Amino acid sequence: MNKKSSASFLLLAVTICVLIVVSLSTEEKLNHTEVEYFSTKGLDLDYTVNLEGSKDIAFLEEQEVAFTPELGKSFLGFKEALGFKESRNNYFSVNTLGYLGKYQFGKSTLKLIGINNASLFLKTPELQEKAFIANTQRNKWVLRRDIKRFEGRYVNGIKITESGILAAAHLAGPGSVKKYLRSYGKQGFSDAYGTTIRSYMKRFSGFDTSVIKANKRPKVSLKLKA
Repeated sequence: MNKKSSASFLLLAVTICVLIVVSLSTEEKLNHTEVEYFSTKGLDLDYTVNLEGSKDIAFLEEQEVAFTPELGKSFLGFKEALGFKESRNNYFSVNTLGYLGKYQFGKSTLKLIGINNASLFLKTPELQEKAFIANTQRNKWVLRRDIKRFEGRYVNGIKITESGILAAAHLAGPGSVKKYLRSYGKQGFSDAYGTTIRSYMKRFSGFDTSVIKANKRPKVSLKLKA
C-alpha cells in the first residue's frame, strides 16, 4: 500500500470515528430532552380533582348522608329518609321476619292503628303512608313526657331530639325507647339485624317533626275508589 492510499484510509477511519462520536452525543442529548419533557416531577398525579376544597375520604365515610338532601330537615325529608333506611322506599317489600312495606310494619302494630288486612296494606301505598302518620302520632303521645324531659340532652354521646326519639320508636317501639332514655342508655335495644336505638337517634336527629300531633288512639281508614 502506497503512502497516498494509507493517507486516504486513515482519513476515512477518522471521519467514521468522528461521525460515531457526534451521533452518540446527539442521541444522548435527545434522550435527556425527552426525559425532561415527559417528566412527572412536581405534578400532583395522585388526584383526579382539584385539591382545593377537597375533603379527607375517611372523614366523608364517617358522615351520615341523608337519602334526600334536597328535602333538608323537613318532615318529608324525615319520612323519606326513614322509608329508605327501612326498605329503600319499596312499598312492596317484605323482609325475612315478615315486616311489611316501605316502613316495614309488623302486623301487631298495624292492628293497633286499625289495619287488619295485611295483603291490602302491602299493595296500597296510600294506606302505608297513612299508617306511618298514625303510628308516629301514637308514638309521640306515648313518649310525650320523655320528649319534653330529654330533648336537647345527651345520652350515650348522642344529642336527643324529637325526630330521633320518634325514629327510634318506629324501630323498637315506644316502650323500648322509654327504657333506653330513662336508664340513660343502659337498657339498650337492637333488632334482629343488629340496628340499635342509639343508631336511629343519631341518624334521624334534628328533623322537624312538629307537624305530627300526639294522638292516643289514631285509626287509619282507606276510602277505596268506586
